[in-house]
Amino acid sequence: MIFPVTVYGDPVLRRVAEPIKPDYPGFDEFLESFWETMYHADGVGLAAPQVGRSIRLFVVDTSALAKEDPSLKSFRKVFINPEILEYAGDPWVMEEGCLSLPEIRENVSRPDSIRIRYQDENFEPHEDTFTGYPARVIQHEYDHLQGKLFVDYLSPLKRKILRGRLMAITKGKVTPHYQIRVPA
Repeated sequence: MIFPVTVYGDPVLRRVAEPIKPDYPGFDEFLESFWETMYHADGVGLAAPQVGRSIRLFVVDTSALAKEDPSLKSFRKVFINPEILEYAGDPWVMEEGCLSLPEIRENVSRPDSIRIRYQDENFEPHEDTFTGYPARVIQHEYDHLQGKLFVDYLSPLKRKILRGRLMAITKGKVTPHYQIRVPA
């Protein structure tokens, strides 16, 4: 089942997500649909709040970018109850987009490296360091669990310039190729 993507303006995107346990109802089916939703929307990452669930879960698959960078071919991971322990490395600017902010792309500065503790899809614990593009995607998805969006990193002037486009998203006046859920 493909979920509609929750878009800007919905309060679930601004909440700090709650931890989940292995007995989360229907977890396996939810995770399968969650992956399907991300692939259908052509995303490289998706966080649970983006489908209306305020739980600490996100997925990342960078294989679609393997032509540009072969090291991204096999980077496919589930992150449950993640906690970024350290941000490191030089900050670098890159254009980001977000399925919850369709038709908006802006430059965002993020550190090059992170150390993160998380559980995988079997709720097995891990602690890893990621650099480069995987670190960027993880930071973007992790922000969703913290109630943050990439537009929060923009200057006040840039956010003011985007205000009209953001309001259009809240009213469903966008046409992404995937189904969206507009705030009530």
